[in-house]
Amino acid sequence: MLNTLAINNYRSIRELVMPLTRLNLITGANGSGKSNLYRALRLLASTAHDGIIAPLAREGGLQSAVWAGVEDRAGRVRRGEILATPRAPGTPAPRLRLGFSGDSFGYAVSMGIVSPPGNADRDTRSSFELDPEFKRESIWSGPFLRPASLLIDRDGSLVRRRSGQGWDVVTTHLPRFESLFSQVGRDELSPEVFAVREAMRSWRFYDHFRVDSDSPARQSQIGTRTLVLHHDGRDLAGAWQTIREIGDRRALDEAVSDAFPGARVEIDARPGGLFSVLFHQNGLSRPLYTSELSDGTLRYLLLCAALLTPRPPELMVLNEPESSLHADLIPALGRLIRHAAQNSQIWVISHSSRLAAALEEDSDCNTVVLEKVFSETEIVGLRPLDRPAWHWADSGK
Repeated sequence: MLNTLAINNYRSIRELVMPLTRLNLITGANGSGKSNLYRALRLLASTAHDGIIAPLAREGGLQSAVWAGVEDRAGRVRRGEILATPRAPGTPAPRLRLGFSGDSFGYAVSMGIVSPPGNADRDTRSSFELDPEFKRESIWSGPFLRPASLLIDRDGSLVRRRSGQGWDVVTTHLPRFESLFSQVGRDELSPEVFAVREAMRSWRFYDHFRVDSDSPARQSQIGTRTLVLHHDGRDLAGAWQTIREIGDRRALDEAVSDAFPGARVEIDARPGGLFSVLFHQNGLSRPLYTSELSDGTLRYLLLCAALLTPRPPELMVLNEPESSLHADLIPALGRLIRHAAQNSQIWVISHSSRLAAALEEDSDCNTVVLEKVFSETEIVGLRPLDRPAWHWADSGK
């Protein structure tokens, strides 16, 4: 389980160190930075998948993604004592830093703009100068980074791992456009790299299931055993039947009847392997196909299949799961999320006060309210002494 998330210099977030529990609710007014927090976590996860550079490029590059505010640690700009001065043209963008600490290990990454070699001419300069590069990566044990707990340290192209009282050099030629996860952790000498990478790869993000008329979830599909629902819900029927056969069938049936009293879901498996979802509802003489369901009903069924997965991830993130749901379904959704939080760490990013009330019935719910102060995202009520301890490996650079 993650205990702390740290973000530095990402869009509206200049510096955010957030304590976490097994059930976390992120809320706040429109424009407070909820989406930026969600995107930062997805960027962090991408380092263990296909890399962080392509996602950053889709955001306009590092120059567009880093925090664009002004330094005002003493509050003099806010009070009008001095004028805000924007970053001068040609000034390198500040480094983007992302990290987390968990029960066993912590990980942090620092990204920066490529520094062109001195006196480089047009023939030797790269055409990818706007691509960010990995400046520093660290893996440690314990709640926060300190010299004694550091296990893996990457500085530029050099990667070291702790060995007894000293250090072994793993490589001095790691490409600066690749994470250490791409080349380190494939042997028995670096189990912590493998553990962190696999944990991050297990994280799941569900952001606005497709429920439009052309949604794959509304069509019959070839059914296969589906342990993890696709992010767009295309394999709903296969995922539903998988839960019924090897997952918590009782919880699945209860989640449906909790939201729609007397209703039940059946999977019609036809010859040839074509699966269809049938929704039986009181008062109707025939079941409804997913093509006939309302957007809210279909979205609720998709959330059931995602949250009651027979292979719970270490972390599941739901971005505005209440979208298109009728208000009467929100309490049932809250109970469903609280049930799933018994097996996975759950993040819910929402602006629904009704969903917040349903989740906060769990005594372990960690409600994080964001606000924007002078264009900077902050956590409401988080005092300096309440902030978890956190250190960046390159904080002085």
